Amino acid sequence: MTRREDCRAPRIVGASRPMRDVLEIVARVARTRSTVLIQGETGTGKELIARAIHAASPRAVRPFVPVDCSALAEGVLESELFGHVRGAFTGAVLDKRGLFETAHAGTCFLDEIGEISTCVQAKLLRVLQEREIKRVGGTASVDVDVRVIAATNRDLGALTDGGRFREDLFYRLSVVTLQVPPLRDRREDIPLLADHFLRVYAAANARPVSGIAPEAVALLVAYDWPGNIRELEHAIERAVALTTSPVVRPEDLPPKCVGTASPSDAPGSALSLRGVVTRHVHRVLREARWNKKLAAQLLGVHRRTLYRLTKRYGINLSERDSHG
Repeated sequence: MTRREDCRAPRIVGASRPMRDVLEIVARVARTRSTVLIQGETGTGKELIARAIHAASPRAVRPFVPVDCSALAEGVLESELFGHVRGAFTGAVLDKRGLFETAHAGTCFLDEIGEISTCVQAKLLRVLQEREIKRVGGTASVDVDVRVIAATNRDLGALTDGGRFREDLFYRLSVVTLQVPPLRDRREDIPLLADHFLRVYAAANARPVSGIAPEAVALLVAYDWPGNIRELEHAIERAVALTTSPVVRPEDLPPKCVGTASPSDAPGSALSLRGVVTRHVHRVLREARWNKKLAAQLLGVHRRTLYRLTKRYGINLSERDSHG
């Protein structure tokens, strides 16, 4: 938790408009010392965004210290963040530096900030206002120079209105607010992310898997991914481990990904792969304004593969057939 992190910028995969907007804000805010609040659903990559901000900042060579605020009980979290003095509580046999001191001159990333108690909220507010901390059981103030980036999957504004989160702390944390989009709102990034994870896990496991079949890509894009990028990563890791083919096929995907077609796609409740692929390719073609080269890029396939796919499933590439 307290190790010095690699200062190289993490790779953020995505070319969609929502992600370009996020990365533009990351580039602007990184050079400042402003506090940043990153909001988004679980699994959307909030910590990756925080690391990117740190890596592009003047603090990049100093520590990046992540803290999962939801994983620690109130007393433990307070001691971890602010440290304690000898004798502060049973078992405190030595003075201990807290994570804010460990992150001095660097960045402290507070994940799941909405889970902290009102007591810890008050002490965090002091850090942001006065740039100093007091160790648990101590009376002396310790100066700290630390940038705080916080993240949450909860609505802090609603928590504030309900009296469960301090309003003054909320305003201190949200000097700059970044909203990370869920994966279902950036579907054109799914082929890029899937290919990235495939390369990572194929290399890590020495598996001769080199790609994803277009039909499997269509299923990935059609699925809503409630677990977001984290769920997609696990699905691709599973597929790489299980496939007996050089490419990931529909049957290699988790069953919930394969069962995403609507009942209108086939008689009864059976999945029609033709329906999923046809609907998806038409949607991408419309988004690409019927530019075949761009559509192939959005699908994550070569243009020749797009032509083979449309021929196999009887998909008309002309705009006149856009209602199909």
